[in-house]
Amino acid sequence: MNAVTLPNVSRETNDRLKVYAELVEKWNPRINLVSKSSIAHLWERHIADSAQNLDLAPPTLRHWVDLGSGGGFPGIVIAILLSEFQPDARMTLVESDQRKCAFLRSALRQTGCTAEVIADRIEDIEPLGADVLSARALADLDRLLGFAERHMKTRGCALFPKGARWQEEVANARSRWRFDIEVAKSRTDPAAAILKISGVSRD
Repeated sequence: MNAVTLPNVSRETNDRLKVYAELVEKWNPRINLVSKSSIAHLWERHIADSAQNLDLAPPTLRHWVDLGSGGGFPGIVIAILLSEFQPDARMTLVESDQRKCAFLRSALRQTGCTAEVIADRIEDIEPLGADVLSARALADLDRLLGFAERHMKTRGCALFPKGARWQEEVANARSRWRFDIEVAKSRTDPAAAILKISGVSRD
């Protein structure tokens, strides 16, 4: 892994991200946090890709919820960035895999960041009232909107990174849902996009 630094963040934040990247490398052979093919490109494919989500979040956010956090993308990366830019905001990470929850707690502890880790299924927990809801590589948009309806505040927004077929997912979701959408082009993958969604209701 070639460690790089993110622009426009402090040295302390970059140091925390490096600690986190080293933990991902250390734990990955045991619990498969990211694919083996992408571990050599961890900074661009996962850390920088996750970090760009913060630019789309409202500056007034108080509670960010990351669903299906897995190895902490984007949840841990965002938690590290929030500690610098919005230290009053809360982060909640939801992950049903107990081994990955252990990793998330270790990463938070060793990077000095604060977040709540909920070790349960998204469908089984009480509504979380998120100002910002994120989920990366978790499910198709139709299913994600069901999660958003349950866990997002009425005036909240969801940030869902999607690959090259994002337009198909949007079209399919329109058959069951009403929602407002802004599409932000990914800075790390020209074919990908981040879908910023609000006003979710069943059609």
